[in-house]
Amino acid sequence: MPSTRDLTKNLSRALYDELRARIADGTYAAGAPLPSTRALAAERGLSRGTVSLVYEQLAADGFIQTRAGAASRVAAGAAPALTARARRGRGHRAATGGHTGRLSGIARRIAGLGVGDAGPPAPGEIDFVYGPLAGSDFPTLAWLKALRAVERQRSPRLEYEDPRGNPELRRALQAHLSQTRGLACSVEQLMIVNGSQQALDLCARLLVDPGDGVVVENPGYRMAHHAFEAYGGQLRCVDVDEHGLQTGQLAALGAAQLAYVTPTHQFPLGSFLPIARRRALLDWAAEHGAWIIEDDYDGEYRYTVRPEATLLSLDRRDCVIHVGTFSKTLSPQLRLGYMVLPPSLVDTFSAAKRVADRHAATGVQRALARLLEDGSYGRHVRRMRRQQQARQRALVDALTSCFGRRVEIQGAGSGLHLVAWFHGVPAGSEAALVSAAREHGVRVHPIGPLFHPAARARHRQGPAGLVMGYALLEAAAIREGVRRLADCLPGAELGG
Repeated sequence: MPSTRDLTKNLSRALYDELRARIADGTYAAGAPLPSTRALAAERGLSRGTVSLVYEQLAADGFIQTRAGAASRVAAGAAPALTARARRGRGHRAATGGHTGRLSGIARRIAGLGVGDAGPPAPGEIDFVYGPLAGSDFPTLAWLKALRAVERQRSPRLEYEDPRGNPELRRALQAHLSQTRGLACSVEQLMIVNGSQQALDLCARLLVDPGDGVVVENPGYRMAHHAFEAYGGQLRCVDVDEHGLQTGQLAALGAAQLAYVTPTHQFPLGSFLPIARRRALLDWAAEHGAWIIEDDYDGEYRYTVRPEATLLSLDRRDCVIHVGTFSKTLSPQLRLGYMVLPPSLVDTFSAAKRVADRHAATGVQRALARLLEDGSYGRHVRRMRRQQQARQRALVDALTSCFGRRVEIQGAGSGLHLVAWFHGVPAGSEAALVSAAREHGVRVHPIGPLFHPAARARHRQGPAGLVMGYALLEAAAIREGVRRLADCLPGAELGG
């Protein structure tokens, strides 16, 4: 049996080696403070004297700097760069792995989807990306006021809430949806989710079995398509025209488990599904016992399109799941969205939400409830609608001025993006156009990847298209970005 002295020595050496390794791999960067000897001793179950000896040795070896009355800090230059050999070894381990355990079928399907992130723009680059909002547009003062108010009213009992979400927010949201969207629903039907993507994941997980048919728009929102594909759904693509989903194609598809649509502002083409097609879609769902997911992702932004009845408002058979988000009006970083569920699905979705993550963060839910109740949110949305319409006009004017009849603009009547089709530039040259634009300091995003792979060959027969978001940019940046884009378009390398 080892002596107490030997045990202390072994523990000291283990801690020394651990801290030295964390300094070497950058976990503790140069200048970063280390935990106090008292705190680290308490965390590790060691004596303070043992930790003090380790710190003294690290200081003697030049890894940290100690000073009486101040935190010990990592010394400058203490973390050596990884050698080429170490880098090769790390890359080899990442490629081969140390464990060959089996992944689930869902994991294998997700790995095969190729879901990735384009990364941040380069300094000075103008990015016409769809999705992000300008930080200056966030209602900071109103939000901080609401957060302070709810923190002052902190409950004496800190516990998990209803998985459907905070009751205050659901009551406020019920009134808001009735007033702004004409939706009639009970508080019990409302579920607060971590953004609309979680809503889509819940629908896919709970409603789709491997092999089930899922009707989607083509082109369409590929992150939604990926959610269904991850759970084994078989996409059945329906073409989109200037009036949205071509419901006349549904009969040839036969039965399906659900349909995912963006009827208020089709993504990405921006078309609005007319009432006759809405009723045809509902009749198809009733005939085949299918669910419909209605994604109202940016319905707050209407410029020249008047509001029409939502699918949920027309639904008489309780087959529509209405999905909305606050990512397009407040911030994607809040991760706040909502679902209006048919009564038959409430218990199942509540149980699944409890299993997944219990519920969305309570504090931000309560703060949003206050913004809805005192009218701050409504005022913010009206201001944002004016602001985004001005940006949309700036983009349309800049495109028209620079390209004239060479550009066709689609979907500018609402939302936070439009599609620009460039006549004379073949769709097969979209990648070259994107690359040339980046060389001119502007980032643009091709429409081609939003078509289902099986339909991309047909898309390549037409003109190049760009999905151009404007919510992140001010008018001056929009004009400059379009000017830079115009500089690269005449190049012969884009001619096919």
